[in-house]
Parts: sequence; structure tokens; C-alpha cells
Amino acid sequence: MKRALNSAAFALLFVFANGCDSLPGKPGPEPLVPRPDSILDAATLYKENCAGCHGQTGRGGVATPIGLPEYQSLVDEATQLNIVTNGVPHTAMPGFSRKAGGFLTDQQIAALVKGMRATWLNQSVPAGQTPLYSDSTAGDSAAGASVYEASCSNCHGKAGGPTGQSGSVLNTSYLALVSPQGLRTAVIVGRPDLNMPGWRTVNSSHALSEKEIRDVVAFLLSHRSSTPGQPYTTKSSAATNGATP
Repeated sequence: MKRALNSAAFALLFVFANGCDSLPGKPGPEPLVPRPDSILDAATLYKENCAGCHGQTGRGGVATPIGLPEYQSLVDEATQLNIVTNGVPHTAMPGFSRKAGGFLTDQQIAALVKGMRATWLNQSVPAGQTPLYSDSTAGDSAAGASVYEASCSNCHGKAGGPTGQSGSVLNTSYLALVSPQGLRTAVIVGRPDLNMPGWRTVNSSHALSEKEIRDVVAFLLSHRSSTPGQPYTTKSSAATNGATP
């Protein structure tokens, strides 16, 4: 009888001892909150670092619609890595790497870029049918004025005239916030979420050529101001125009 009681007590103790591993509130072997630099899920990284400007699906935000297959076909992986790592100087696009003042490791940036390309890159876009991402050749702003008139003014307004229904892209404050590459990218990719067509259809008679893209970007850049957002450059010119300094 005593032996039976001892066996039962031992069995009960064994059950209680093992049951402690599943007690409510007992921490598991892994940390309850993962270290920020251990997160390598591309969707999580995008949501926490990119969606605020580029939109939840890579489009519809205030910044470049990087979720468009046309954009992913335009920019190669190395260039995209550089943009995310170092940012774009003189624009609102920051660098996300730690050496640029951000919080992401090189491994996280690589995972983020690969995830975006795996999700949005349209592999069926034939090579050679999209303009180059960048072009170091100087454009002709005078020729670009004609391209703007034929392809852009219907929505953005004529140069020197009233602003069009889609807003002015010649506004000096706007031009101060966008890089030359940003303008080129917008002309090529367009903004479908804002009903702005890209290079293939922005002109109803033909797709824009490399030269036309280069020239219209030069025309836009020619409207940049050294004092963006200010109606007058000096107090003297303000006084001449009867304005309060």
C-alpha cells in the first residue's frame, strides 16, 4: 500500500513538474520581441520603412510609384540597392543604411530590395523596350519646350500660362523638391494613380524618344529657381514690384 502511494505521489509530481513548462505567462526560449535588426521579412520591412511615402502597395503615395512593374523594369537591382542604402541627396528620400543615419542593416536592405523586385518586377517586359534609367547626355531645353507643349501642357498648363488641372510641374517649389532623375523617372513611368501616362502614351501620336525624354527634363530643370518658394530674390526687386519685404 505504501509503495502504491509513493508511486502515485511520484507520478503526480512528474505531471506537475512537466506542466510548469506550459504555465500561463511563462516566457518561451525566444525573446518576446525580436531584435529590430533580426527582421528580414520584406513585407514587414517595406510596411515599416517605405509604405508611408510610396503607398501600401508601392503606389498611390506621394513618392515615386515603385510598385509599378514599369518602374521595376526601368531600375536595376544594384541601383535600387544604392537608393535605399544612401537615399537621394536634396530630396525627401533618406538613406536607410546605418552608415547613412538609418536603422537597417545591409542584410535587411538586400532582403527588402529582393522582396520588392520579386513582388513587382514584371519579367514579361521585353528587354530594350524601356528607356534607360539614367542618361548623362545633356538635353536641349529649347527643344524640350516643344515636347512639353505637345505632351504635357494639356494637363499641366502651358509654360507662362495658367496652371493645368493636374497642377504645375514648372512650379519652383516643386522643382526644388525633386531630383533630375526623379523628373526623368516620372516622364518614363508616369503616375497611373494620378492619371498621368508614361512615355509610351503621354503623346497621342507617338511614344517619346530618348532625345525627347532628355530634352523635356532639361526644359523642366531650366525653370528651377535659386530662391524656390520666394516671389522675389532681393529686397530691392520686392520694393520695385511694390511688395512688402
